[in-house]
Parts: sequence; structure tokens; C-alpha cells
Amino acid sequence: MKLYDVYPLFDINIVKGKGCHVWDDKGQEYLDLYGGHAVISIGHAHPHYVEMISNQVAQLGFYSNSVINTLQQEVADRLGELSGYDDYQFFLINSGAEANENALKLASFYNGRTRVLVQEKAFHGRTSLAVEATHNPKIIAPINANGHVTYLPMNDLSAWETELAKGDVCAVMIECIQGVGGIRLVTSEFMQGLRELCDKYDTVLICDEIQCGYGRSGKFFAHQYTGIRSDVITVAKGIGNGFPLGGVLISPKFTPVYGQLGTTFGGNHLACAAAIAVLDVMKQDNLVENAAKVGAYLMEELKKFPQIKEVRGQGLMIGMEFDEPIKDIRRKLLFEQKVFTGVSGTNVIRLLPPLCLSMEEATEFLTRFKNVL
Repeated sequence: MKLYDVYPLFDINIVKGKGCHVWDDKGQEYLDLYGGHAVISIGHAHPHYVEMISNQVAQLGFYSNSVINTLQQEVADRLGELSGYDDYQFFLINSGAEANENALKLASFYNGRTRVLVQEKAFHGRTSLAVEATHNPKIIAPINANGHVTYLPMNDLSAWETELAKGDVCAVMIECIQGVGGIRLVTSEFMQGLRELCDKYDTVLICDEIQCGYGRSGKFFAHQYTGIRSDVITVAKGIGNGFPLGGVLISPKFTPVYGQLGTTFGGNHLACAAAIAVLDVMKQDNLVENAAKVGAYLMEELKKFPQIKEVRGQGLMIGMEFDEPIKDIRRKLLFEQKVFTGVSGTNVIRLLPPLCLSMEEATEFLTRFKNVL
């Protein structure tokens, strides 16, 4: 059987990782400034993470959600403490797209509406409603194009108010730092105005923190830069440091009803061990603060490169926009300088390294990047 040909692949077989470095099957070392799509939060093969997962799978890897699993509450307690949302409720599932599906479902149950507002260039996932809320017609199949979603310009509050005033909007879903959309940031004024409008029209405000959250921005959640609290927050990627895991943080204004939500694999014992290990390391090693410090240094230095049109981002979520397509720059970084990076569209390079990236590793990246330019 052949693998279904989904992605164009680099001819590199990564077999080992440690911290912010990975190695291929030929023994070549690479500096990882992409973290596997922002998934690696605490670094590859962190000893505490390895120990927690190993011990848990040796004891019990999985049992169903029909019985008590105290590890789920432990994850919720630690996440509430670190994020500042200890008064919220938590639902564990498997992925970011699934988190967004459940967030939108909760919103629709709450107010009985079916219309969703998202930003232009939004990316919220590849499943049923999440993909309709993704501003890319190439990946929205006819069966998903059901007219639920309106795409609006980022930071144009009047455009959002016009739609919200119609009184039929179920939810507003926002990436406070767009990832796939090019590392574009919302303003505090926009988010504060949107918060007021959602309250006025009884619309649920959902912050998609799947890529920009979990410490990556230099705060636990990117929306915390704007001074608002969100009704629902979705997380994935960095929550499990590579273990497939997602979650939904849910305001106390939502009352759970048996049967509305459910999951087979979500919040299983092994997944919870991974999530607890991540939160342990984030707290012990001050990784949110490190992301803020090292990210600020990187952005300051990158702005000195005259070849870069614009540097955008917060913390260790950085976009570098060029006037020309960046395909050759990225290939040279990978194959000549041995650095993994990401892209957004044709002109933006994305940096999404593990949150443990050191100042020395950041400086090394800048040297290799300069060699390419």
C-alpha cells in the first residue's frame, strides 16, 4: 500500500531530537527554528517528558472516559494556575481542529445561532466547520461549504460591528496572532471593542490559541496582550510537545449537558502525562518568560537586516516578510545552513522554535541566516 500523497516532502529523514536540535538518518544535525509546526514547546526529548510518558505507558496507557481519570483534573489545575483561567472549565480532546469544532458547537448550543465571523486569512483547521472557518477555498470541499462563515478584515471594528448588529452571529473566532495568515497581529483596541460588541449581542468570543498560545507569544495566551478575557479558548500543538492533544477552556457561563460533547481518545492517561510534563517544565524553566526575552532579541536583530521588508510577531512567533518569494532562501537555510524554518504564503518565513531556545542558539541562527542573505 502506498501512502496518500498529501504533502511535498523534503528529502530528509529526521530520526532524533534534543532540545532545539534534530538529526537525520545520516547523522547530520539541524537547528530547529520551526518545532514541527509550533508543536515542540519544551524541546525535543526533554528528560522529564520522556520519564513521565515512559512511566505512564508502563502503568496504564488508556482507559475510557466512562471512569474517573484523576490525571485530567491535574492537567486542568496546573493549566488554570499558569494561564490565569483557573475559574474556567476544561475539555480535553485530540487536536486543534477538534478543539475548534467543539468550541463552535458549544457556542451554537449556547445561543442557538449558526453564523460565524472570522478574519480574512484565518486558519482554524481542516475538519467540517473548522475548515469552513478557514479562509482558503482550495481546501474547503463542497460538502463543507455551508454558508456559516463570514470573513472580515482584521482590526476593522466597524466591519465586525455591522455583522454583529444583525443579531444572528453565533460566534466570533479570532487568532490574535495569525500563523498561516502571515504572523499578523490584532490590536488591543480592536479586541477590546470586539469584546464589548460580543457582550452586547450575546455572541460567543472564541480565541484560537492553537498556534499562538501556550506561552509562544511571551504571555501564556496571545490575547492576554490585549487586556480581554475570552469566553472560549482553544489549545493544541504545544500542549503535548508532540503528543496528539487538544483542549477547550470554557467560561463558567456555559453549563455542561451530558451528551453534548464527547471523545474516545481525548484526555487519555498517556496524553495527560504528556500534558502534565509540559506544564511542569514550562513552570520550572520559566519558558514563557524565555520566549518573551529571546523573541524580543531575535526581532530586534532581524529588523537590522535590510533585505527583510517587515518583521512581525511576539515572543517566539516571528514572521519575516520579503518583497520577493522566499523559496530559495528557505531551501538554502535548510540544505546549506542546516536550519529548519516555516513559511506563510510565498513571501513570509515563519520562526516557531521550541520555547527553550537559548540566546546562544538565537545568535547562531542569526549568523546562519546572514550567511544565506
